Amino acid sequence: QVQLVESGGGLVQAGGSLRLSCAASGSTFIKYSMGWVRQAPGKEREFVAIISWKEDTTYYVDSVKGRFTVSRDNAKNTVYLQMNSLKPEDTAVYYCAAALYGSSWEDWGQGTQVTVSS
Repeated sequence: QVQLVESGGGLVQAGGSLRLSCAASGSTFIKYSMGWVRQAPGKEREFVAIISWKEDTTYYVDSVKGRFTVSRDNAKNTVYLQMNSLKPEDTAVYYCAAALYGSSWEDWGQGTQVTVSS
């Protein structure tokens, strides 16, 4: 198991930027694929971005391509989500998730709120 703690959320105007961080502890970070998942009020959770444990593969949901970038620093046991050109529809609670060798998303953080005002 790995423990995950997100930070960096907040209130920003449309067109602005935020960088979310997710610090991991408790297990070998490099073995985990890391994902960012968001949930807006009344909507289902959706994966926004994923970076594989091998660092050779990333995934983005279509709605954030070209605006969000996922990265990881294995030396710091941290994964980041750089969010640019934010839109009101990006408003959600953002969760960090981990999957051992990319198998199943079993470990989750507590979430951080991102609110984008128009």
